[in-house]
Amino acid sequence: MLVRHLFPLLHVLGIIVAGFGVSMLVPLTLAEITRDGAQHAYDEAFLITMGSGGLLWLIGRHWRRELKTRDGILLVVLTWTLLPLFAALPLLFYMPDMKPVDAYFEAMSGLTATGATVLAGLDELPNSINLWRAQLHWLGGLGVIVLVVAVLPLLGVGGRQMFKAETPTPMKDQKLTPRMAETAKGLWVVYILLTLACIAVFHVLGMSLFDAVVHGFSVMGLGGFSSHDASLGYFDSVAIEVAAATFALIAGINFATHFAALRGLSLRAYAHDPEIRWFLAFVLISCVLLALLLWARDYYLDFPTALRYAAFNTISVATTLGFSTTDYGHWPFFAGLWLMFLCSFSTSAGSTGGGIKMMRAMLLYKQVYRELRKLIHPNAQIPLRLGEQLVPNKIVYAVLAFFFIYVASIVTLSFILSFSGLDVLTAFSAIVACINNTGPGLGQVGPATTYGSLTDFQTALCTFAMLLGRLELFTLLVVLTPAFWRK
Repeated sequence: MLVRHLFPLLHVLGIIVAGFGVSMLVPLTLAEITRDGAQHAYDEAFLITMGSGGLLWLIGRHWRRELKTRDGILLVVLTWTLLPLFAALPLLFYMPDMKPVDAYFEAMSGLTATGATVLAGLDELPNSINLWRAQLHWLGGLGVIVLVVAVLPLLGVGGRQMFKAETPTPMKDQKLTPRMAETAKGLWVVYILLTLACIAVFHVLGMSLFDAVVHGFSVMGLGGFSSHDASLGYFDSVAIEVAAATFALIAGINFATHFAALRGLSLRAYAHDPEIRWFLAFVLISCVLLALLLWARDYYLDFPTALRYAAFNTISVATTLGFSTTDYGHWPFFAGLWLMFLCSFSTSAGSTGGGIKMMRAMLLYKQVYRELRKLIHPNAQIPLRLGEQLVPNKIVYAVLAFFFIYVASIVTLSFILSFSGLDVLTAFSAIVACINNTGPGLGQVGPATTYGSLTDFQTALCTFAMLLGRLELFTLLVVLTPAFWRK
């Protein structure tokens, strides 16, 4: 059974691991140029990662075959489980006192673009370490698998099943170009262009080139790692906050829509995307309402100041970016809960954000409204539409099942964290922040603190929640079912 399911994947997994090892050359080069003291960490990590990738390829090369659906699912789960192990190596080698569970948590947080951290003293860390953390966001933001799918056809390995397992449900059958590899390449072209634009804007607005790259990677990946303990608040710049919020909103939109707009050199694609207006409306209206609340409760002296802090932190959390410019844990209790609510659904399908995605939230709302209408007209045939498209009932049922598992996962994991000794607010917000790949929560894991105070068990559970959310629940949970392993 193990041979049938696992060995045919090893050569592909070896290629992925080796490719990931190549990405370590970027921070390694910086470490060598600046002599920041982390060179040995990358030297050892690079050799281990490349050696492991080569070994996996050698073991599995005799089992090569075209990937099936089950293979694609398993390969995605293995990739997202194993890559953080290798990503954690530079951290462990540079900080030998760091616990392995914390290093794996940090690496998983980076690759899943969550942004939760156990580290303090970021300003004193070598630049290459902070660059590596942000680079993990950038690689994981759009998905390592999407990048690999663009390369695998050149190696004689079909990537369609991997792409279907990796991408969010609404995008699974959306082919932007005739070939799957071309689709992946198209998404990455848009991703790279927007990242370069973000970095350039940050640099023009006063960031050093290094800080611009780190924060550009984090913003476009909608992660939350910064090179400063004070996060984006370190710069105390309205212009930088506006730029970061703008690019976070851009990254929260479906990259397929960006691709269509770029290919057609027209903004019509945005007008035809049914998610965008709901996404922007929910987030921007929330910015104004929370600003009014903070102003009315005298948290800030004037409305413009209240709007500045409310707008940036609301957009940051809602898009699952996770940067902060103030400790919103000290805001009214409603404000913190509302932010946790927004990060659960605001971003679009096909974006680098987390949560259940706005498309699923819209379908849930429309299904509830349809059921209410059917109570009045029991025999009526009421179609459900999303924009101009008719949505089949099987998709609606799949979304309902997804939402049930999503809620059940949050409740179950929150209970377990609470049972392990955390207060209810910290336990609930930590799970919500991790499963939605947002980063900071409330209470003990708020924006002014880290996850470093958690026990090893609590850290491991939050790590699992990150992986569960990044793979959109079904991809990971199906591998844990006995039926998946039956012939």
